[in-house]
Amino acid sequence: MCLHRSHHEHRRPASIPADPSARPAVDWRIRFGVLSVIWGFSFLFIKLGTDGFAPMYVSFGRMFFGAVVLLVTLPATRQRLPRRGRTWAHLAVAAFLCNALPFTLFAYAELTISTTLAGICNATTPLWGMLLSLVALSEDRPTRRRFAGLGLGFIGVLVVLGAWQGFSGQDAEGTLLALIASLSYAVGWIYVRRTLSDTGDSHLAKSGSQLLLGAAQLAVVAPLVSPLPSSFPVVPLLAVFALGALGTGLAFLLQYALVAEVGPTTATMTTYFIPVVATTAGVSLLGEDLTWNTPVGALIVLAGAALTQSRGGGAGASRTAARSEDGQAAAAPEPTAAPEAEAARP
Repeated sequence: MCLHRSHHEHRRPASIPADPSARPAVDWRIRFGVLSVIWGFSFLFIKLGTDGFAPMYVSFGRMFFGAVVLLVTLPATRQRLPRRGRTWAHLAVAAFLCNALPFTLFAYAELTISTTLAGICNATTPLWGMLLSLVALSEDRPTRRRFAGLGLGFIGVLVVLGAWQGFSGQDAEGTLLALIASLSYAVGWIYVRRTLSDTGDSHLAKSGSQLLLGAAQLAVVAPLVSPLPSSFPVVPLLAVFALGALGTGLAFLLQYALVAEVGPTTATMTTYFIPVVATTAGVSLLGEDLTWNTPVGALIVLAGAALTQSRGGGAGASRTAARSEDGQAAAAPEPTAAPEAEAARP
């Protein structure tokens, strides 16, 4: 998903005390691990959800339950929804790019591909983001190291797919849908950065509103594409609820708290753990097959993604590093409100 952070919101909030004894009771490393597990399991929840509901209804439920979690939190934190019509218009576009479109594409993709492959495709978001930055963000020129990461990442994708075997064993259409979903996250992040980074509204208000708008979009479109559900089987329904309430709503709250406490660079490292969790869940709980090229290719993808986020030397890199410290680092998908942040990421 795409994180909404204004120019002021990214800085360590004054409410977080410097006194270690007053910090959150649960260590940030534990919350980091919980967030990685939640997002990694999101792909399993999607798979289980599509066993009982059409993909668009899985995505609708995800955004609806996620929005409920965030919007219920608003009054508890004495925050309010955005007031300006222009902000709501931008949020509607962000909801489509960061939520409605990628969530639905991943749901359709998992009809024919494994949770493992979906999780790995999700990890390509930083690669798409760097590629798009060449034309969309002229002030963020990639270094040669980040170019190398881009090439390495896409080589990793070819390894995962077994290109030397003619992509045998992988569904081309499902894989393409998952990759387009990851690309949509990257496009959405750029859009959010350019239009919603300094509106004066809180990250929580914008994220909840974005998910609400995304749910509204699918509430209109889904019945035109698929008939309304005639039954509500327990396991798929619980999976959709978990996908929304945990994988979208709670995950965003955890992500933002981590960004505030340890900074965006560390917090968004969850990107590199999500495929590991998704693979473990798919193999152990769903009995999915795992050949040697899948984990090897995944490691290459993650190494490439890490390089695209690295900061080399030189003036351009210094400016990029400064922006990173200023809260402009890309967030993981499942992706990210999400997370906005993933706007709102897997």
